[in-house]
Amino acid sequence: MSVSRACRLVVLPRSLWYREDPSERQARRDAPVINALNTVLERNGSWGFWKCHWALYRQGFVCNHKRLWRVYCAMGLNQKRRAKKRLPNRPRQPLTVPPESNHTWSLDFMSDALYSGMRYRVLNIMDEGGHEALDIVVDTSIPAARVVRSLEQLRCTRGVPRRIKVDNGPKMLAGVFTKWCREHAVELVYTQPGKPQQNADFERYNRTIRYDWLSHYLFDSIAEVQDFATRWLWTYNHERPNMALGGFTPKQKMAMAA
Repeated sequence: MSVSRACRLVVLPRSLWYREDPSERQARRDAPVINALNTVLERNGSWGFWKCHWALYRQGFVCNHKRLWRVYCAMGLNQKRRAKKRLPNRPRQPLTVPPESNHTWSLDFMSDALYSGMRYRVLNIMDEGGHEALDIVVDTSIPAARVVRSLEQLRCTRGVPRRIKVDNGPKMLAGVFTKWCREHAVELVYTQPGKPQQNADFERYNRTIRYDWLSHYLFDSIAEVQDFATRWLWTYNHERPNMALGGFTPKQKMAMAA
């Protein structure tokens, strides 16, 4: 069938049939620029746009920098610039010992990997007043809603603390987490960015988890890690002597205070 007859059957102008694809025409026009960029990046794959621009300029390749940038982006070579995270100013937090249990809780995340290489997160919650470990949550991802769910479970059995001390992580700045604290009249205390020593007792607890079992064992599944963490939690509160409590366990210290 001829081109003219085929175009009449599908109601297509013959000029459109013979018209070149704009993308192909653009690629043909940009071929010299693409080849020049590939030549530079073959030897220096980590160079950014302006290094490539000046290298080509010194080689005598004349090209408007706007056109070069368009081709550079079309080739997917533009590197994402990491913006500095802007955090609000936090007051310095002194190291204080809470006067009683259920006065100040601390929350923080840890990370590790299964035997297969899959990463998982660990959420630790501790009562600073009595050095009691309240909960350990293990999962591949622990969003702010999951943090709130764990706090809600603790609220049903222990009530709510007066304060919760956290760092400046995105889960601790999330609206669902801050809203829960406001609704239950819990004061949120943020440590200064880059100052983990302002929550030294809790960092020492995280180190205990890391060196007691998290770095000593290889686990095959999330369920296996959660089961081990739950059993270790009971051991920490009931059997493991705590030097900060004079060698007593957190449960023994609570019983003596009562």
